[in-house]
Amino acid sequence: MPPRLSRLLPDELPGYRRITLITLISLVAIIVVGATVRLTDSGLGCNSWPGCESDSLTPHSASDFHGMVEFINRLVNGVVIVITVAAVLGARRLRAERPDLYRWSLGLPVWVLGNAVVGGMVVLLHLDPVSVMGHFLVSLGAVWNAVVLYTRAHEPRAASRRPQAVGTVVTACRLLLVAATVVMVTGTIVTGSGPHAGDERADRLDFVVADVARIHGIAVMLFLGLTLAVLAMARRGDAAPVVGRRLNELLTVLVAQGAIGYLQYFNGVPALLVGFHVLGAAVLWVAVVRVHLALSAPVPAGPEDAARSAPSAAVAAQALSS
Repeated sequence: MPPRLSRLLPDELPGYRRITLITLISLVAIIVVGATVRLTDSGLGCNSWPGCESDSLTPHSASDFHGMVEFINRLVNGVVIVITVAAVLGARRLRAERPDLYRWSLGLPVWVLGNAVVGGMVVLLHLDPVSVMGHFLVSLGAVWNAVVLYTRAHEPRAASRRPQAVGTVVTACRLLLVAATVVMVTGTIVTGSGPHAGDERADRLDFVVADVARIHGIAVMLFLGLTLAVLAMARRGDAAPVVGRRLNELLTVLVAQGAIGYLQYFNGVPALLVGFHVLGAAVLWVAVVRVHLALSAPVPAGPEDAARSAPSAAVAAQALSS
């Protein structure tokens, strides 16, 4: 390793880990901020894009509540873009030693800028519900990228990766990702059919809310059942302890999210509870991605790293051979 790089890494990698955490938090936060725009009926507070008005970057009046809410949402998006660029620049300084971090960091600004374009389409299409659904789902793609980068930044430099679970658990955890995706998509359909359109002039999906909410609830129950089944397999020794811990985290978030969902439904879908439900959806997505990432562990590239990781490798081997 070049002397300069060896001096930089001990100081810079912990700092870069903090950057990845800030990036992840900001990408979850912008989902909630975006939902706030919709929940305050400010979705068309700005009549144009990228400027708020056709002749102005900002709303014409500071007293325009809906315009200011949407404008602040765009400012926050700008801050998130700056944060993702910082994540790229930080990874670039480390790319000689950690090219994997640099590769994953490059996806962040692509996701965020792409979602900004989708956000512009949402405005130009006057909150068409399909475009709003796409806006949310692309945001989850950015969160996925950030979770991977955050996780990799906390791992040693790897020559390869070793499995942390038997094949049936790996397959089941992949199904968890599919189930989580179905839950997210059906949730957006409920939102697209429900009362919080972002503006009274916005179109709604032509579905009965009770019907699509029931379908979404069934998807959540199937997701919960699959999570419990995989957790049982992990507890009997089919996976390393880290997989079980991540599954416990997922189960906790899933139960809390389900409780919020039922609470909001039976209380007339109040905006505040919907906001918490959106936050819960983002956290749930983080949890299920973390489960998937726990299915393999890095095999350190250097002999010193390998010696440090030997105890954890032994634990994984014992778990998989039980």
